[in-house]
Amino acid sequence: MDDTDLNTAPVDDAALLEGWLDRAALARELALSIDTLQRWETRRVGPPCVRVGRKVLYRKAAVRDWLRDQEARKTGQHRAVAGRR
Repeated sequence: MDDTDLNTAPVDDAALLEGWLDRAALARELALSIDTLQRWETRRVGPPCVRVGRKVLYRKAAVRDWLRDQEARKTGQHRAVAGRR
């Protein structure tokens, strides 16, 4: 295979972005507005994301980890309050 074969090989874009969501898709999944996700990014309180040009992408596994962390924080706060009573 020479260099020209490498440059003309078909690229499967779906495979490249498998495991990633754009902001609109994540907003739909979480039943949030796109604006909310934008605010969270600005305040650095939401799930981690990466920017590719103007596109913002979220790795599905990172979003799941973030959700689990949110759950653990709430559970920990709930236990701390219950323990003080």
